Amino acid sequence: MVFLNELRPAPGARKRPNRKGQGIGSGQGKTAGRGSKGQKSRSGGGVRPGFEGGQMPLQRRLPKRGFTNAPFKKRITGVNVEILNRFENGTIVSPMELKSSRIVKNMGDGIKILGQGELTRALTVQAHFFSKTAAEKIVAAGGKVEVISDDE
Repeated sequence: MVFLNELRPAPGARKRPNRKGQGIGSGQGKTAGRGSKGQKSRSGGGVRPGFEGGQMPLQRRLPKRGFTNAPFKKRITGVNVEILNRFENGTIVSPMELKSSRIVKNMGDGIKILGQGELTRALTVQAHFFSKTAAEKIVAAGGKVEVISDDE
């Protein structure tokens, strides 16, 4: 039986760290393997990643390629039907209602009701988009689905 206080690493598994700057006899004394003078010998010295000594770096020499649609991307906020169980029966759930009850923080470019979970309340849900399953679950629970446009 081996006790915790008797555990030791396997022989050769642990190597002593090389302590630099500990006198000339150590072989790593004085300049501690950094050579003498220059930017790389200083504390905190060295160049940033990608720096090529003032030559135009590779990432700037290569041409930019492709197109990004990021500035024009639509940011739709998704809300699952199971969260709508918070509202009372017969409530009209609009985007403003979702925001005031802190279900959504930011509406973005619209709200989409998604079909995850079960809905047990009969609600009139107003949103910009509905998934097929979400619309089916709202109607099955006795509610109504109303698609609204941005200009409303």
